[in-house]
Amino acid sequence: MPWNALRGFLIGMAELVPGVSGGTIALVTGIYERALDAASALGGAFKTLVVGPDRAAGFRRRISEVDWWLVVPVLVGMVCAVLFAAGTVERLVAANPENARGLFFGLVAASLIVPFQLLPKHKNLAVDIVSFVVAACAAFFLVGFASSGSIDSPNVVFVFAAAAVAVCALVVPGISGSFFLLAVGLYSPTLQAVDERDLAYIGVFAAGALIGLFTVVRVIRVLLDKHRRMTLLVMAGLMLGSLRALWPWQGGTGSDDGHGVLLAPTDPLVPILLAVGGAAVVLILIAVETALTKRRVGEIPSAD
Repeated sequence: MPWNALRGFLIGMAELVPGVSGGTIALVTGIYERALDAASALGGAFKTLVVGPDRAAGFRRRISEVDWWLVVPVLVGMVCAVLFAAGTVERLVAANPENARGLFFGLVAASLIVPFQLLPKHKNLAVDIVSFVVAACAAFFLVGFASSGSIDSPNVVFVFAAAAVAVCALVVPGISGSFFLLAVGLYSPTLQAVDERDLAYIGVFAAGALIGLFTVVRVIRVLLDKHRRMTLLVMAGLMLGSLRALWPWQGGTGSDDGHGVLLAPTDPLVPILLAVGGAAVVLILIAVETALTKRRVGEIPSAD
C-alpha cells in the first residue's frame, strides 16, 4: 500500500503539469492495466446498481471485484499531490507565463511520439493523413477561439463537461488532461479552486470527472478497441493543433486578454531552454516506459 500511495502521488503530480500524462506515469510504475481493470469494475458496479439486473446483489458482486488494495492508496496519493502542489504550480504559471508555456510546449510536443508508438500496422495512408491533418487543423482553430487565457467565472456546466473530457487522459498514455484544461481556459481556475479549497467548484469538477470516468472513458476504450489506428491519429492531430495554446509569445485578441495572437519570439532564450528541458523529461519517461514494456514482454513464457 505505501508503494501504491507513492505511485498515486507521482500520477497526481503528473496530472498537474500540462504535457505530462498520468497514464504514462501509471504505465511506467506498472499499474496501468490494473488501474483500468479496477475503474472498469467500479463503473460496472454502479451501472448495475442503477439499471440492474439484480441491483443489490449485482452491485455487491461487482464491487468485490475492484482491486481496493490498489485503488484506495493510489487515490490517497493523488489527492495528497494535488492538495500539496496545486497552489505552487498555479502561482509559478501565473507569474511566468512565457516561461511556463515554453516548458509546457516542450512537454506536449515530445508527447506526440506516444500515440504514434501505439499505432497498429499501417492500413490506409490516405485515410491516416486526412484523419491527422483534419484533427490538427480543427484543434488549431478551436484553440484560437478559446485562447489560452483563464476564464474568471466559468459556468458550472462548462466545468462539469471539461472535467468529464479531461479525465480521459487517464486512459491514454501521452494525453494530458491538464493540457486540455489549459487549452479551454480552466487550468488556472481549477488549480486556484483546489488551493483555496473552493468546495463548490471542486464538487462540480469531481462529479464531471466521475461521469467521464464511467461514460466517456468507456467510449474511448471502445474506439481504441475497434478503431485504434484512426483514434490514435485523431488524438495526435488534436495534440499537435492544440500546441497553439502553448506558443510562449502571444498577444491580445482585441479584448485585451493578452492571449490568442501568435507573435514572433522576443527574448527567447529561457522559454526555448525550458521547452528543450521539458521535451527531454518526456523522452526519458518514454524510454523508461518502452524498456519496461519490452522487459515485461520478454518475461512472458512462450506457448512452446
